[in-house]
Amino acid sequence: MGKKITYLDRNEYNYGPCPAVGEVLRQFDPNDLCFYTRIYDEGKKSIFSDYLSTVYNIPEKQIVLGYGGEDILKQVVHCFLAGKEKQKTLLIPEFSWWYYKSIADEVEGRSVLYPLYEDGDTFRYDFRAMKEMIQREKPEMVLMASPNNPTGNSLTPAELDEILSFISPETVVVIDEAYASFTNKNTSYIKPLLDKFPNLLIVRTLSKFYGLPGLRLGFAFMGANLTHFLNYSTKYLGYNRLSEEIGIAVLKSTEYYRQVADQMAEDRKMYMQELNGIEGLKVYRSDANFVLVKYPIERKAELQAAFKEQGYQIKFMNEPGINTHMRITLGTHRQNEDVIATIKRILHS
Repeated sequence: MGKKITYLDRNEYNYGPCPAVGEVLRQFDPNDLCFYTRIYDEGKKSIFSDYLSTVYNIPEKQIVLGYGGEDILKQVVHCFLAGKEKQKTLLIPEFSWWYYKSIADEVEGRSVLYPLYEDGDTFRYDFRAMKEMIQREKPEMVLMASPNNPTGNSLTPAELDEILSFISPETVVVIDEAYASFTNKNTSYIKPLLDKFPNLLIVRTLSKFYGLPGLRLGFAFMGANLTHFLNYSTKYLGYNRLSEEIGIAVLKSTEYYRQVADQMAEDRKMYMQELNGIEGLKVYRSDANFVLVKYPIERKAELQAAFKEQGYQIKFMNEPGINTHMRITLGTHRQNEDVIATIKRILHS
């Protein structure tokens, strides 16, 4: 039997769930699965969306649920880009999750990449280029990611406001905030943005900060002009009742996950301190549960072999402009130390 593989290429979670998840599983009544949710009789989608409304101070009717954030992203693109009487243009970041373009392709959409540029130890959105491209292309939808995958850079609320201000209110704007909670504890900016920009959809998930990608539960907050999407997305007979209970439990256990995020912050610093002094390596600042590392491309095969020998699977980027980079998911502290030691051993040899 081969060595167990630790997957540090998928931005999963290596710390295990909070204790409350186990408690929900022990206490859940299987008989509940024999019945639809009853909260729909109150005009609400789910006990989970109802709880989110309380936590984020956003009306329940402006909350969308999905089978992970991925599902909501797919749905919103299909909802607004499908159809013959449209140019079907979606603007997405130059360096971003390949899935965005894939969804647009499903509806025969046209993906246009707007630039990010390298600035010291981070990447930034090029606001001027974005504005010019939006004015030229007149897209039906603009998608941003904050933090962006794989570059790890975020947009501040003020920067989001600036960008949204030069986008037509007829254009749907989607912000993928799958990784936002790792460094940003304050969510009070969400409601004012939704109130000011009714064409906005902010997508979040329990897969990253809350470490439950196997649960497949995501949510989004939408502006008042997107009620068509709410009708398109909402499930009349409700959602998975066990997932709802687990979702509420993890939101009530934020302190557990904040402690893990604090450890990840220390480990991001460790990557930078340990590797940035080595010739040919550059570790970028990240606001997520991964780090992007530039490496000497001629050592790629050696690094891949070394990681395989140690039982680690790392994401080596292939996209133009970052094909000399690898994205490393943050594991446990011991795993991160092991990955760093492996890189040092190869590049010092």
